Amino acid sequence: MYYRIRDLREDADLSQEQLAKQLNVSQTTYSRYETGKLDIPSQSLIILANYYSTSVDYLLNLTNEKRPYPKQ
Repeated sequence: MYYRIRDLREDADLSQEQLAKQLNVSQTTYSRYETGKLDIPSQSLIILANYYSTSVDYLLNLTNEKRPYPKQ
């Protein structure tokens, strides 16, 4: 379900554990985010979008535009 967060993590050569630390969750919880077994909280999506310089919509596969939206 959240294959884009897995792809972005792998493209950045990061481990699940490294991203889990960024989100202040366990590696197991992060793994469940990637597989879609657990919904990602909105605050974690925002953190990931900022971390990867993209949009939450891109992470959720609502757009193919990888660039973030302009800040207001």
